[in-house]
This record gives sequence, C-alpha cells and structure tokens, in this order.
Amino acid sequence: MERVIRNKIKIGISSCMYGSNFRYNGKGYDITKHIGRDRSNFIWYPICPEVNGGLGIPRSPIHVSGESGDNVWDGSGRIRDRSGRDQTDKLISGCVDGLRQLKENQIKVYIFMEGSPSCGIYRTSLKNNRLGKPPGVFGSLLLKEEIFLIPAMDLQSPIKKWDWFRRMYSFLWVDEMIIDSKDSLYEMWHTVKFLCQEVDEKRARILGRKMANLGKYVEDEKLSEMKREVLMMLRKPSSLSKIKNRLWKHYKYYEKKMKLDVEEVYEPRDNVSMGRLAKKITEIELELYDRGEFFSLSPILNRSGR
Repeated sequence: MERVIRNKIKIGISSCMYGSNFRYNGKGYDITKHIGRDRSNFIWYPICPEVNGGLGIPRSPIHVSGESGDNVWDGSGRIRDRSGRDQTDKLISGCVDGLRQLKENQIKVYIFMEGSPSCGIYRTSLKNNRLGKPPGVFGSLLLKEEIFLIPAMDLQSPIKKWDWFRRMYSFLWVDEMIIDSKDSLYEMWHTVKFLCQEVDEKRARILGRKMANLGKYVEDEKLSEMKREVLMMLRKPSSLSKIKNRLWKHYKYYEKKMKLDVEEVYEPRDNVSMGRLAKKITEIELELYDRGEFFSLSPILNRSGR
C-alpha cells in the first residue's frame, strides 16, 4: 500500500485562529500563516461554537460553572458569562452545529484554541496560566469523537508543527486503511510502529506483543480494536524536549549513515536552529522518498500539493 496522502486534507479550525475576528473581544489571529506555502495543501473549515450559538461579537466572556465542560452535557454543569447570565443552551446549540459541520464534511482533524471555555482541551482559561475547568464544552465533543486535535499555538513552533503534522498524516493514513486480515494489520503496524513507540513506548510494545500472539484467524472486532489503539497513540501530545531529541538523533544518523546530500545544521537550541533542523528533516523525508527508502520518523508523506 502506498505510504503517501495525495488528496487535500480537510481541517477544521477555531475561527478566531483562522483570522476571523470572532473572539469575545472582537479580535482574532491567523495561526495558519505559520504553515507557509503548504497552507494551500489543506481545505479549511473555520468553526466558532460561541458565534454559531448566537452569543454575538463582541460578547461578555463565558466560563464553565461545574467540574468541566463534560458536565455541561450531562446537565450538572452550566455556562455563564461575566454578568452571571446562563448561556448554556446557546453554547450547546453552537457546539452541536459545529460538530454537525465536521461530520457532514467528513473532517477528522481540528486545530483548536487552547484556553477557550468552548474549544479548549487541556485548559479553558488564559488568565494567569490557570487551567480553568478542561475540557471545554466543544472540546468535550471533539475528544469523544476521537478527532485528531492540534493546539493552534503549537503551529508557531517549527518542531512542534512538524511533529503534529507527521502524526496527523499517519493518523489519517491508518484511519483510511481497511484492516480486514492479519496481513493488513501487520502492514499497518510495520509502517507506523516506530512512530507509535516514540509517542508511547510502553503502550506500543504491549500492542506489538498482542499482535505477535494473534492466532491464525482474527475476528474483525479484534482487528478494529487494535487499529483504534494505534489511532489513539498517534493522537497523544508529546513534549518539545522529546520531539527535539528524537529529531536531532535521527538527523545525525541519516547524515552519517546514509550520506545524504543535505547541508549540515546544528543542534537545536532556539527557534531559529529548530526551524532549520525541521526544514532539513523535511528534505531528508523527500530525498528518501525519491530513493524509494522508508523513513520511520515520518512514515507517511503528504504530496497533495505536488
């Protein structure tokens, strides 16, 4: 099976991160400018649950009243604005509409505004670096739908952006793959196992052992379960230090062992050097692809714009 994505990828994104002035204070920020020319390789679907629900622009900022955004869906939590007015029904309506847009357009990737009480996943507040009550109300839906989630501000970091996108390509490739036999399961695992081990080594090795112990016949339910485990691993966030160390280690390996024709770069210590390293790794990906060689660090390439 070809390890390349050739069709343009559909990506949902919080509208305020797409440049729309949809935040409560009427401001927005175009995070996609950090993607550069590759921005045209994607089909963008801006979504704002708060505006969709009729909260208006500008508006009084809202917060979760309850344990988390999860509780808003079971009725034990509420959404209130700064004046104490209950805005729960409006936000729920906007979130349901946002999820409908994602499903109708078969969107499996979403770039979210962290710190938002609606879209946030790990934080629902931007005040004094507090966590708030995560996940947000829309974030709760996105987590349950098992969509591939990218924090918008991570796209400002060349290395974080590179890491999220290589895992996104692998996630979408695995998601589209039909796993109907042990052979197709092994083919999928052979392609992404090193990336899974990098993200969560313990969980990946346990899954690898499970696959090795499979009998001659494997039920469809078991195949689907193992495919889902891979998808869940690929969605898991990583840390900057972990990504940087892996990136540098692989760069030095391929530079010396494969005698690749790439300009030498230095170990990343700041944004400029990290950007250069991410650029060189991308060059290595393309060169190995052209040579017909497998690159475990980024097993799936996006060639939709080429």
